[in-house]
Amino acid sequence: MIAKIVIGQGFKGVVNYILDKSKGTELLHSEGVRLKSPETIIQSFVSQAEMNHRLKNPVDHISLNFSAQDCDKISNELMVKISREYMKQMGISDTQYIIGRHHDKEHPHLHIVYNRVDNNGHTISDRNDRFRSEKICKELTQKYNLYFALGKENVKEHRLREPDKTKYEICHSLKTIIPQCRNWDQIIEDLKSQNIGVTFKFKGKTKEIQGVIFTKKGYSFNGSKIDRQFSFSKINYQLKINNDQLQREGQQNKPSRNVQPNTVNVLGDFLYKVEKYDDYNKKKEEMTNVPQIKRRKGFRM
Repeated sequence: MIAKIVIGQGFKGVVNYILDKSKGTELLHSEGVRLKSPETIIQSFVSQAEMNHRLKNPVDHISLNFSAQDCDKISNELMVKISREYMKQMGISDTQYIIGRHHDKEHPHLHIVYNRVDNNGHTISDRNDRFRSEKICKELTQKYNLYFALGKENVKEHRLREPDKTKYEICHSLKTIIPQCRNWDQIIEDLKSQNIGVTFKFKGKTKEIQGVIFTKKGYSFNGSKIDRQFSFSKINYQLKINNDQLQREGQQNKPSRNVQPNTVNVLGDFLYKVEKYDDYNKKKEEMTNVPQIKRRKGFRM
Protein backbone atom coordinates (compact mmCIF):
# COMPACT_ATOMS: atom_id res chain seq x y z
CA MET A 1 0.00 0.00 0.00
CA ILE A 2 1.26 3.46 -0.88
CA ALA A 3 -0.21 6.91 -0.32
CA LYS A 4 -0.16 10.12 -2.34
CA ILE A 5 -0.89 13.40 -0.54
CA VAL A 6 -1.98 16.65 -2.19
CA ILE A 7 -2.83 19.82 -0.26
CA GLY A 8 -4.99 22.48 -1.90
CA GLN A 9 -7.25 25.49 -1.44
CA GLY A 10 -10.65 24.52 -2.87
CA PHE A 11 -12.97 21.61 -2.05
CA LYS A 12 -15.12 21.73 -5.17
CA GLY A 13 -12.68 20.19 -7.62
CA VAL A 14 -11.52 17.33 -5.40
CA VAL A 15 -15.02 16.42 -4.17
CA ASN A 16 -16.36 16.31 -7.74
CA TYR A 17 -13.36 14.21 -8.76
CA ILE A 18 -13.89 11.68 -5.96
CA LEU A 19 -17.63 11.40 -6.70
CA ASP A 20 -17.19 11.22 -10.49
CA LYS A 21 -19.56 8.46 -11.67
CA SER A 22 -17.39 7.71 -14.69
CA LYS A 23 -14.82 6.24 -12.31
CA GLY A 24 -17.31 3.77 -10.86
CA THR A 25 -17.21 5.58 -7.53
CA GLU A 26 -18.51 4.08 -4.32
CA LEU A 27 -18.81 6.43 -1.36
CA LEU A 28 -17.62 4.14 1.43
CA HIS A 29 -17.68 6.35 4.50
CA SER A 30 -18.07 9.96 5.64
CA GLU A 31 -18.03 12.11 8.73
CA GLY A 32 -19.51 15.54 9.45
CA VAL A 33 -20.85 16.39 5.97
CA ARG A 34 -24.33 16.52 4.43
CA LEU A 35 -24.62 13.74 1.83
CA LYS A 36 -27.69 15.00 -0.02
CA SER A 37 -25.60 15.96 -3.06
CA PRO A 38 -22.04 16.85 -4.08
CA GLU A 39 -22.98 20.49 -3.56
CA THR A 40 -24.05 19.94 0.06
CA ILE A 41 -20.84 18.03 0.74
CA ILE A 42 -18.75 20.87 -0.68
CA GLN A 43 -20.70 23.48 1.27
CA SER A 44 -20.22 21.49 4.50
CA PHE A 45 -16.45 21.54 3.99
CA VAL A 46 -16.40 25.23 3.06
CA SER A 47 -18.48 26.30 6.05
CA GLN A 48 -16.15 24.61 8.50
CA ALA A 49 -13.02 25.89 6.75
CA GLU A 50 -14.30 29.45 7.28
CA MET A 51 -13.79 28.95 11.02
CA ASN A 52 -10.06 29.45 10.40
CA HIS A 53 -9.35 32.17 7.84
CA ARG A 54 -5.62 32.06 8.58
CA LEU A 55 -5.26 28.64 6.94
CA LYS A 56 -4.82 29.20 3.21
CA ASN A 57 -4.85 25.50 2.24
CA PRO A 58 -7.60 23.70 4.16
CA VAL A 59 -7.97 20.81 1.70
CA ASP A 60 -6.04 17.56 2.06
CA HIS A 61 -6.55 14.87 -0.57
CA ILE A 62 -5.02 11.44 0.05
CA SER A 63 -5.16 8.48 -2.31
CA LEU A 64 -4.40 5.04 -0.87
CA ASN A 65 -3.28 2.59 -3.52
CA PHE A 66 -3.09 -1.16 -3.12
CA SER A 67 -1.33 -3.64 -5.36
CA ALA A 68 -3.29 -5.48 -8.06
CA GLN A 69 -2.04 -8.61 -6.34
CA ASP A 70 -4.31 -7.76 -3.40
CA CYS A 71 -7.53 -7.55 -5.43
CA ASP A 72 -9.00 -10.67 -3.81
CA LYS A 73 -8.17 -9.42 -0.30
CA ILE A 74 -9.43 -5.87 -0.51
CA SER A 75 -13.11 -5.49 0.32
CA ASN A 76 -14.92 -2.21 0.92
CA GLU A 77 -15.06 -2.99 4.63
CA LEU A 78 -11.31 -3.60 4.81
CA MET A 79 -10.65 -0.40 2.86
CA VAL A 80 -12.62 1.65 5.38
CA LYS A 81 -10.90 -0.06 8.30
CA ILE A 82 -7.43 0.57 6.90
CA SER A 83 -8.31 4.15 5.91
CA ARG A 84 -9.55 5.08 9.37
CA GLU A 85 -6.53 3.48 11.01
CA TYR A 86 -4.24 5.34 8.62
CA MET A 87 -5.97 8.65 9.41
CA LYS A 88 -5.77 8.05 13.14
CA GLN A 89 -2.03 7.39 13.02
CA MET A 90 -1.55 10.47 10.83
CA GLY A 91 -3.24 12.60 13.50
CA ILE A 92 -6.32 13.24 11.34
CA SER A 93 -9.20 13.26 13.82
CA ASP A 94 -12.18 15.30 14.99
CA THR A 95 -12.82 16.65 11.49
CA GLN A 96 -14.91 16.20 8.34
CA TYR A 97 -14.00 13.69 5.65
CA ILE A 98 -15.29 11.44 2.89
CA ILE A 99 -13.80 8.18 1.62
CA GLY A 100 -14.56 7.12 -1.95
CA ARG A 101 -13.44 4.03 -3.84
CA HIS A 102 -12.73 4.18 -7.58
CA HIS A 103 -12.92 1.26 -10.01
CA ASP A 104 -11.25 2.86 -13.02
CA LYS A 105 -7.87 1.14 -12.69
CA GLU A 106 -6.50 -2.37 -12.33
CA HIS A 107 -5.34 -1.92 -8.76
CA PRO A 108 -7.71 -1.25 -5.83
CA HIS A 109 -7.52 2.33 -4.64
CA LEU A 110 -9.51 4.93 -2.74
CA HIS A 111 -9.54 8.67 -2.16
CA ILE A 112 -9.85 10.55 1.11
CA VAL A 113 -10.56 14.26 1.33
CA TYR A 114 -10.64 15.82 4.77
CA ASN A 115 -10.86 19.29 6.25
CA ARG A 116 -7.61 20.53 7.78
CA VAL A 117 -9.75 22.87 9.89
CA ASP A 118 -11.07 20.54 12.58
CA ASN A 119 -14.44 20.74 14.33
CA ASN A 120 -13.04 23.27 16.83
CA GLY A 121 -11.50 25.56 14.21
CA HIS A 122 -7.94 24.35 14.86
CA THR A 123 -5.46 23.42 12.12
CA ILE A 124 -4.53 19.79 11.53
CA SER A 125 -0.76 19.88 10.97
CA ASP A 126 0.82 18.57 7.78
CA ARG A 127 4.36 18.71 9.19
CA ASN A 128 6.54 15.94 7.71
CA ASP A 129 3.36 14.25 6.53
CA ARG A 130 4.98 12.35 3.68
CA PHE A 131 7.64 10.71 5.83
CA ARG A 132 5.05 9.83 8.46
CA SER A 133 2.70 8.52 5.77
CA GLU A 134 5.35 6.26 4.25
CA LYS A 135 6.14 4.75 7.64
CA ILE A 136 2.46 4.17 8.45
CA CYS A 137 1.80 2.61 5.04
CA LYS A 138 4.60 0.11 5.60
CA GLU A 139 3.26 -0.78 9.04
CA LEU A 140 -0.30 -1.27 7.79
CA THR A 141 0.88 -3.28 4.80
CA GLN A 142 2.66 -5.66 7.14
CA LYS A 143 -0.19 -5.74 9.65
CA TYR A 144 -2.78 -6.75 7.05
CA ASN A 145 -0.38 -8.99 5.11
CA LEU A 146 -0.66 -6.97 1.91
CA TYR A 147 1.72 -6.77 -1.00
CA PHE A 148 4.11 -3.84 -0.70
CA ALA A 149 4.54 -1.99 -3.99
CA LEU A 150 7.28 0.62 -4.38
CA GLY A 151 5.99 3.98 -5.50
CA LYS A 152 7.70 3.78 -8.91
CA GLU A 153 7.82 0.06 -9.48
CA ASN A 154 5.31 0.15 -12.34
CA VAL A 155 7.62 2.31 -14.44
CA LYS A 156 9.25 0.30 -17.24
CA GLU A 157 12.78 1.40 -16.44
CA HIS A 158 14.37 -0.54 -19.28
CA ARG A 159 12.55 1.84 -21.64
CA LEU A 160 13.72 5.01 -19.93
CA ARG A 161 16.14 7.34 -21.63
CA GLU A 162 18.61 9.70 -20.05
CA PRO A 163 18.46 11.62 -17.82
CA ASP A 164 15.38 9.82 -16.40
CA LYS A 165 17.21 6.49 -16.31
CA THR A 166 19.96 7.92 -14.08
CA LYS A 167 17.40 9.70 -11.90
CA TYR A 168 15.69 6.39 -11.16
CA GLU A 169 19.03 4.77 -10.37
CA ILE A 170 19.74 7.51 -7.82
CA CYS A 171 16.24 7.14 -6.41
CA HIS A 172 16.72 3.41 -5.77
CA SER A 173 20.10 4.05 -4.14
CA LEU A 174 18.65 6.67 -1.80
CA LYS A 175 15.74 4.41 -0.82
CA THR A 176 18.22 1.71 0.18
CA ILE A 177 20.87 3.85 1.85
CA ILE A 178 19.04 6.54 3.86
CA PRO A 179 17.11 4.19 6.22
CA GLN A 180 20.47 2.68 7.26
CA CYS A 181 22.27 5.95 7.99
CA ARG A 182 22.43 8.24 11.01
CA ASN A 183 24.16 11.29 9.55
CA TRP A 184 25.12 12.97 6.28
CA ASP A 185 28.70 11.69 6.38
CA GLN A 186 27.40 8.14 6.12
CA ILE A 187 25.05 9.06 3.27
CA ILE A 188 27.87 10.73 1.30
CA GLU A 189 30.22 7.81 1.90
CA ASP A 190 27.69 5.17 0.83
CA LEU A 191 26.58 7.12 -2.25
CA LYS A 192 30.21 7.66 -3.28
CA SER A 193 30.66 3.88 -3.46
CA GLN A 194 27.85 3.90 -6.05
CA ASN A 195 29.42 6.76 -8.02
CA ILE A 196 26.86 9.28 -6.82
CA GLY A 197 28.10 12.71 -5.76
CA VAL A 198 26.49 15.05 -3.22
CA THR A 199 26.64 18.84 -3.20
CA PHE A 200 24.68 21.44 -1.24
CA LYS A 201 22.86 24.65 -2.08
CA PHE A 202 23.30 27.59 0.29
CA LYS A 203 20.91 30.42 1.05
CA GLY A 204 22.29 33.51 -0.64
CA LYS A 205 25.81 34.28 0.56
CA THR A 206 25.24 32.62 3.92
CA LYS A 207 26.43 29.23 5.09
CA GLU A 208 22.87 28.01 5.70
CA ILE A 209 22.14 24.88 3.66
CA GLN A 210 18.74 24.94 1.99
CA GLY A 211 19.02 22.17 -0.60
CA VAL A 212 20.89 19.09 -1.76
CA ILE A 213 21.92 18.00 -5.26
CA PHE A 214 22.79 14.45 -6.32
CA THR A 215 25.05 13.83 -9.33
CA LYS A 216 25.74 10.73 -11.42
CA LYS A 217 27.04 10.18 -14.96
CA GLY A 218 27.24 13.94 -15.43
CA TYR A 219 23.56 14.48 -14.59
CA SER A 220 22.50 16.52 -11.55
CA PHE A 221 19.15 16.48 -9.77
CA ASN A 222 17.75 18.40 -6.84
CA GLY A 223 16.79 15.97 -4.09
CA SER A 224 13.13 17.01 -4.21
CA LYS A 225 13.06 16.47 -8.00
CA ILE A 226 14.12 12.86 -7.57
CA ASP A 227 11.35 12.39 -5.03
CA ARG A 228 9.80 14.73 -2.47
CA GLN A 229 11.07 12.54 0.36
CA PHE A 230 14.66 13.30 -0.69
CA SER A 231 14.70 17.07 -0.11
CA PHE A 232 17.37 18.25 2.34
CA SER A 233 14.84 18.88 5.15
CA LYS A 234 13.06 15.54 4.66
CA ILE A 235 16.33 13.60 4.74
CA ASN A 236 17.31 15.43 7.94
CA TYR A 237 14.02 14.38 9.47
CA GLN A 238 14.59 10.76 8.43
CA LEU A 239 18.05 10.82 10.02
CA LYS A 240 16.44 11.96 13.27
CA ILE A 241 13.95 9.08 13.05
CA ASN A 242 16.80 6.63 12.46
CA ASN A 243 18.64 7.90 15.53
CA ASP A 244 15.55 7.87 17.71
CA GLN A 245 14.72 4.33 16.66
CA LEU A 246 18.19 3.03 17.44
CA GLN A 247 18.11 4.70 20.84
CA ARG A 248 14.76 3.12 21.61
CA GLU A 249 16.10 -0.28 20.68
CA GLY A 250 18.90 0.22 23.20
CA GLN A 251 21.81 0.18 20.80
CA GLN A 252 24.49 -0.50 23.41
CA ASN A 253 26.45 -3.56 22.34
CA LYS A 254 28.08 -3.09 18.96
CA PRO A 255 26.98 0.02 17.09
CA SER A 256 27.11 -0.45 13.32
CA ARG A 257 29.23 2.70 13.00
CA ASN A 258 31.16 4.88 15.38
CA VAL A 259 28.88 7.93 15.44
CA GLN A 260 27.57 10.32 18.06
CA PRO A 261 24.02 9.59 19.24
CA ASN A 262 23.00 13.23 19.26
CA THR A 263 21.59 14.06 15.82
CA VAL A 264 21.92 17.82 16.30
CA ASN A 265 25.63 17.54 17.14
CA VAL A 266 26.21 15.20 14.22
CA LEU A 267 24.57 17.65 11.84
CA GLY A 268 26.50 20.51 13.39
CA ASP A 269 29.83 18.69 12.89
CA PHE A 270 28.86 17.91 9.33
CA LEU A 271 27.92 21.51 8.54
CA TYR A 272 31.30 22.61 9.95
CA LYS A 273 33.04 20.24 7.51
CA VAL A 274 30.97 21.63 4.63
CA GLU A 275 31.94 25.19 5.61
CA LYS A 276 35.64 24.31 5.81
CA TYR A 277 35.47 22.58 2.44
CA ASP A 278 33.68 25.59 0.97
CA ASP A 279 36.33 27.98 2.36
CA TYR A 280 39.08 25.78 0.93
CA ASN A 281 37.53 25.86 -2.55
CA LYS A 282 37.17 29.66 -2.41
CA LYS A 283 40.84 30.13 -1.43
CA LYS A 284 41.91 27.68 -4.14
CA GLU A 285 39.89 29.61 -6.72
CA GLU A 286 41.38 32.93 -5.57
CA MET A 287 44.92 31.55 -5.90
CA THR A 288 44.12 30.20 -9.35
CA ASN A 289 42.83 33.60 -10.54
CA VAL A 290 45.89 35.62 -9.35
CA PRO A 291 47.47 37.19 -12.48
CA GLN A 292 51.01 36.05 -13.12
CA ILE A 293 53.71 38.80 -13.27
CA LYS A 294 56.13 38.32 -16.13
CA ARG A 295 59.79 38.61 -15.20
CA ARG A 296 61.99 40.78 -17.37
CA LYS A 297 65.65 40.35 -17.93
CA GLY A 298 68.09 43.10 -16.98
CA PHE A 299 67.79 46.10 -14.67
CA ARG A 300 65.05 48.67 -14.64
CA MET A 301 66.22 52.33 -14.86
